[in-house]
Amino acid sequence: MSDTFDVIVIGGGPGGYVCAIRAAQLGLKAAC
Repeated sequence: MSDTFDVIVIGGGPGGYVCAIRAAQLGLKAAC
């Protein structure tokens, strides 16, 4: 089984956190 993601966020610091939230708001499938 494989998943397809639009964005892969590496790192959970302040930048990664904001990036993951914004990607979800834009309707992108994000992997953190």
